[in-house]
Amino acid sequence: MREDHALLIIDIQNDFCLGGPLEVPGAEQIVEPVNRLMREYSCVVATQDWHPENHFSFLSEHPGEAPFTSIRWRDSEQVIWPDHCIAGSAGADFQADLDTEHIDLILRKGTNPNIDSYSAFYENDKVTITGLAGYFRERGITTIDICGLAADVCVFYTAVDARREGFSVNVLLNAVRGINNPVGTLRSRYDQMRELSINLIEKQG
Repeated sequence: MREDHALLIIDIQNDFCLGGPLEVPGAEQIVEPVNRLMREYSCVVATQDWHPENHFSFLSEHPGEAPFTSIRWRDSEQVIWPDHCIAGSAGADFQADLDTEHIDLILRKGTNPNIDSYSAFYENDKVTITGLAGYFRERGITTIDICGLAADVCVFYTAVDARREGFSVNVLLNAVRGINNPVGTLRSRYDQMRELSINLIEKQG
């Protein structure tokens, strides 16, 4: 167990698992590997999407729009998502089989109704910080191993921002799953991560 390594678990929540409005194919398959991995780290952090009911990215806030399409919002593109992970709801809970006893810190993101938040380090405005980088530095963390959901959205943006903050980053391929919509997105995200010196590795635990 290396004291300078952390495990960062991204959004293993009911709404991203089987039957959820944003179901990631095969999401349940990573729960047991993640449970095993947690026992190898002295620092384990898990994130939760934790949205207000009126979050601007929700389909319910945009009558007439189709889910998964993009709109212009404050000079940027915003995907319209099915309503998901509403704060305090069962859908926002961790998947039932995830072993939360080994989690040191739970970071909730996406709480601002006017800013979406994919990354565990920054909200999507790329200015508002979550404080996670400071937490890791205080713990003496230099390397972050990332797992969770979804590989081509929140895992991707978290990994990119972790590198931006100067950490060494590994994405654990056996403990992530992606949406891959449209087809080819997941491969493209993996290629982008490799270009940023983010390591894509298998780690079984």
